[in-house]
Formats: sequence, structure tokens, C-alpha cells
Amino acid sequence: MTFEKKKFSVYIVFTFIIGWALQIVASTFALQSKMMLFAAVLSIAMFAPLVSALIAKLDVKNVGWKPQIKKNFKYYIVCWFMPAAVSLIGAALFYIVMPGRLDLSGSYIVAQYGEEMVQQLGNEGLTPVLFAAVTAVQAITYAPVINMIFAAGEEAGWRGVMYPMLKDRLGTNKGRIAGGIIWGAWHWPVMILAGYEYGLVYWGAPFVGMAMFCICCVVMGILLDWTYEKTGSIWAPSLAHGAFNAIATAPLMLLNMEYADQQIIGPAPIGIIAMIPMILLAVLVSIETTKSK
Repeated sequence: MTFEKKKFSVYIVFTFIIGWALQIVASTFALQSKMMLFAAVLSIAMFAPLVSALIAKLDVKNVGWKPQIKKNFKYYIVCWFMPAAVSLIGAALFYIVMPGRLDLSGSYIVAQYGEEMVQQLGNEGLTPVLFAAVTAVQAITYAPVINMIFAAGEEAGWRGVMYPMLKDRLGTNKGRIAGGIIWGAWHWPVMILAGYEYGLVYWGAPFVGMAMFCICCVVMGILLDWTYEKTGSIWAPSLAHGAFNAIATAPLMLLNMEYADQQIIGPAPIGIIAMIPMILLAVLVSIETTKSK
């Protein structure tokens, strides 16, 4: 897609106005502990990039709405399972490097869901470890497909419209980096107001978290854009995006709650140590892209 300054500017302005407004609304619900409403509004916010592309009169009809599953089957398999693979390897690396952060007693689950939740799990024969395993299985099996529907609202805008324009203007790798920074910054209001991703209290908050999440989005954006280029279908990065969202919280189930304010380093893939496998994969993809040009 050719870079058009006026349309691109309109797209960016409305993406942030709509997205940030909805994130502010969602954050008010989070601060009132109305988490279902918080999640619902955030889900709606995911469609801001697509809506903004329509407002800017950008071509969203040809972003690849046909999945072409048979043709791209191997790439869909990658999109489905690659996020879980790099995230779980990253979590394992984090707990190996930081063994004191591993807690098999379920203190994080207690803090998030209450003591009654752990007791109920025990009554059902589920230890915190088994609960984490069940969460991971759900994140690997059906959750990516469900999440994909909502992720498509973002991906049609980010990968379908914004990234092609930035790559046309800046070149592939620089365009991907710029796109990742924009994508990360788009999440800032809900991070600052509701503690989305890293919490509200941690070293350097909120600025370190804001910068770290931009790095995460640059890395993840490289991988998602690669899947889009390989398939020509917006559903491939949408599936991968949904898979990343699904698996992200699973490693936290075994985190010692004493270190919950240090998620900037892990064990979720948005932490710098746990992000290492994803960074390495993104570097390989970037090298492969450069060689193929």
C-alpha cells in the first residue's frame, strides 16, 4: 500500500482518539473492580484501527479477508503455536534465571482471584501447577481462535494498512520498527491508568513500562508482519495476535506474588528476560527478510 501522508495522518489521529478514549473508559471500570466491563470495553477498542482506516478512506477491502487455509496451512500452524512456544520457553528461561520467583503454592492466584479460588481448585483436585497447565492448554487449543475475531480489528488496521504504508515510506525493517512503536504507544492510557500489562507500581513506572511495551510490540510486530507477508491474509497475524494474548497470563500463575511488581522482567513474554526467545526469532525473521529483498 502506497504511503499517502494525508490519509495516514487521519488514520493515526482517529486510531489514537478512538482507542485512547475507550481505554480511558475501560480504565475507570478497572479502578472500580468492574473487570467484565473493563474487558468488554477493551475488546471494543481493538476495532479502533479498522474503524479509523475506514474513516481515513483507506483500502481495507484488499487487506486479505480470505483466509486461504489450504494454501497457507503451514503458516496458520505457525501462527497458532509459535506464540505459545516462544512464550513458554521465555517463561522457563525466566524461572531458571530467577528461581526465587517460582511459587508452586499459588500466591499469585490467591492475590488475583482470592483464597476461595484456590480452595475451590483444591476441591476439584487441581493444584496451582495443574491450574497453570490447564490455562496453558486452553491458551494453546481454542483460545487463539476466539481471540482472533477481536484481534482482526487491530490487525486489519496495523498489518493491513499501517505497516504497508510505513514500509513503503521507510523500508521494511524501519517500517516495522516504527509500526511497533506506534502500536505500543496506542496502549499507553490503559497501562498508565489501570496498570495494564505491568501493574501500577514497579521500578520506573509508568515510563519504563511504556518503553518496554513498545519494544515488545516492535518485536511481536515483526513476527506478525512476517506472517501477513507470507500468507497475504489478515487472519494469519490475527490468529498469532490472539495466540499471544491467550498465552500471556499463563506463566504468571506460578509467579511468587512477592515479585508481582517486577513483571517488567518476566515471566510473561512482555518482560525483558521472557522476551528473549521472541527477540531472537524476530532477529532471524528480519535477517531473512533483508536477504530476500
